[in-house]
Amino acid sequence: MKVTKLMALAIRFEELIADGVVTDYAELARLSLVSRARVTQIMNLRLLAPDIQEAILFAPEIRKGRDPISVRDMQPIALTANWKHQRDMWRELSSRLGPNVSTDSQ
Repeated sequence: MKVTKLMALAIRFEELIADGVVTDYAELARLSLVSRARVTQIMNLRLLAPDIQEAILFAPEIRKGRDPISVRDMQPIALTANWKHQRDMWRELSSRLGPNVSTDSQ
């Protein structure tokens, strides 16, 4: 699944937990038919700096081929607590992946 859709899903999952519709990641995993580890990977995207989340959500649509960014690419960035360091890592990742990846949220 494309990282943009997973970012949106993480936001929705967070809302479901906050609203008490589901109790925890285990319940999300059962209902989504994925492992708890996968739910954790998805939810880790919510640890990204807000501007990085926005850049992911508003990234240009990839109509053909693979998404240049994967959840695996994003995990080390998301698990870095300092947002300034996250932004540096995001810029570095984006520059390696080419022009289809924007580092700004415009």
